[in-house]
Amino acid sequence: MMTLAIHDQRLAKPGPQNAALRDYDSVRRAIAFISENWRAQPTIEAMADAAGVTPDELHHLFRRWASITPKAFMQALTLDHAKGLLRDSASILDAALDSGLSGPGRLHDLFVTHEAMSPGEWKNGGAGLTLRYGFHPSPFGTAIVIATDRGLSGLAFADHGEEKAALADMTRRWPNATYVEDHEGTAPLAARIFDTKLWRPDQPLRVILIGTDFEVRVWETLLKIPMGRAVSYSDIACNINNPKASRAVGAAIGRNPVSFVVPCHRALGKSGTLTGYHWGITRKQAMLGWEAGRVGVQ
Repeated sequence: MMTLAIHDQRLAKPGPQNAALRDYDSVRRAIAFISENWRAQPTIEAMADAAGVTPDELHHLFRRWASITPKAFMQALTLDHAKGLLRDSASILDAALDSGLSGPGRLHDLFVTHEAMSPGEWKNGGAGLTLRYGFHPSPFGTAIVIATDRGLSGLAFADHGEEKAALADMTRRWPNATYVEDHEGTAPLAARIFDTKLWRPDQPLRVILIGTDFEVRVWETLLKIPMGRAVSYSDIACNINNPKASRAVGAAIGRNPVSFVVPCHRALGKSGTLTGYHWGITRKQAMLGWEAGRVGVQ
């Protein structure tokens, strides 16, 4: 039987944690405005007004948040940019698949090593598993980090007030597991995920994938997409030797339990469109823009 206890009073306390979340809230409003109006190339004044800050505050906020200006972020969201990512994706993905996870294409990425749970562990709904979880600030809102003794097994995101719903969504994936809140125990994992200074090849982040054989194959392919690039669902289907499975690939991507680390946000529609994302299309846009700033896309 699932055991679950939620104590989220910590999220209401003032301090650095909420300062980080307030930053993302302003960024989120700006991104939503930019994504709806980029064709008109709005001014920074208009972006700032939508975010509820001054133009100077917005400029410094974006530089601090993504090492990128609001204007450069707007450029990163255009359809031309998305199509450009796709134009380069096939050869890059093929090279990544050939070279494995330790190749130079991972230089700016999380240096992830992974293993899959057995099909039986997935089939029995996580029975016998103890999953620890904690709420942590991130560049993309509150992160819900879920871990086993073997490594990271879940990562979800929530806006203010949606934390319980996001956690419930994750626990439904493994309904027979035991869940224990452990903020201190999951904090080091949160730091490893979101602090780029800790992205080291000699200390890879261990991820435990819990899903069907097909889902795990799709998620493993996502892990090989270098930061700053994107692929289409059909590209992924071809790379798992099932070219007619684009729809099933899309469904597997939607069920990815380890958001951001297993980068389902790097999967786009065939035309380069920013298709849906389980944790919200604005958050997907934020992730792509944040990554663009870190690989020097201007």
